[in-house]
Formats: sequence, structure tokens, C-alpha cells
Amino acid sequence: MPITNQQTADHSFLRAMYDDEYFPDHVVARGEVILLRLCERVEAEQPADLTGLYALTLAATEEFNVLEGEFLAAGSEIETVARDWICEEFSFVASAYGFPDADPEELTANRDW
Repeated sequence: MPITNQQTADHSFLRAMYDDEYFPDHVVARGEVILLRLCERVEAEQPADLTGLYALTLAATEEFNVLEGEFLAAGSEIETVARDWICEEFSFVASAYGFPDADPEELTANRDW
């Protein structure tokens, strides 16, 4: 399903991680797919409130929890700076879909990284 929200469709997700040699591009690309899939789910399910949005973001966070193992296997990890970058992307998605007041911590409350 193509993303129809122009703001997210035009966004370069995880650009800072792609620009940092510490993070392998092929693993970062998997993170980008997770975020794009989150956008698709938000558009398809159209959550009516923050509770509905958080359910979607927590599912995407679980995918990043699994992805952490791939970063480790590639000699990298989701460390402090990467965590901040990823959380900023979750906040961007929330805002782009009409939830500017979403709690940044709540969006990824179940993260292991």
C-alpha cells in the first residue's frame, strides 16, 4: 500500500544513521522499512486517539527490538544516539498523522535499546 501522507512519503527516514558509518546501511534499511510499514498501518487503521496510535508504535518498536540483534551481529548497536534518532522518527510519524501531543517516551515504551 503506497503512503498517501505527503509529509511522510517525502521524508528520508533514519538519514542520520545512514550518514554514520557505524551503522551498516543494510540494517538501517530494515529500520526504515519498519517505519514505512508503521506509516502504512497508521493510514490503513486510522487510529482515533493516542491509545490506538500507541498500539501501532509499540508493535513497530517490537520490530526494532528484534532488529537490535541484527545491528549487534553486524558489529553495531542501537546505542544512545541511535535511540534518540529512532525515537525522533517515531515522533515525526505521530505528528505527521495528527498526533503532535504524543508522548515521545510512550511511543517506544517497550524498547529494549
